[in-house]
Amino acid sequence: MGHLTYLALLAACLVVTAPLELVLRVRVYARWRRLLLAVLPEFVVFVVWVLYAIAQEHWDYSDELTLGLRLPGGLPLEEVLFFLVVPLCSVLALEAVRRVTGWDAGYPAEEAGP
Repeated sequence: MGHLTYLALLAACLVVTAPLELVLRVRVYARWRRLLLAVLPEFVVFVVWVLYAIAQEHWDYSDELTLGLRLPGGLPLEEVLFFLVVPLCSVLALEAVRRVTGWDAGYPAEEAGP
């Protein structure tokens, strides 16, 4: 069961934040271009960083705690998913706070609305 721990944590993050999209109608998925602009730079930077760390043998992942599926460069599938899921959940949480509090988060007025 240990090899599913990482995936289970990522799934839990998605399950916990899914109601924010559905109940509060934060429209994160509907504004997918904005979501990509928020997530893609982080994704690229961290994947490159981890690939470098793996290549330098500063970083390694246990096959006992992951599925053992490695992408080129030795990057575990779960780590790639981590760099997508955690920012997505963060954006959902930010948009939920904006929705509930009315905080504009520094967005221009035309973008702050639903």
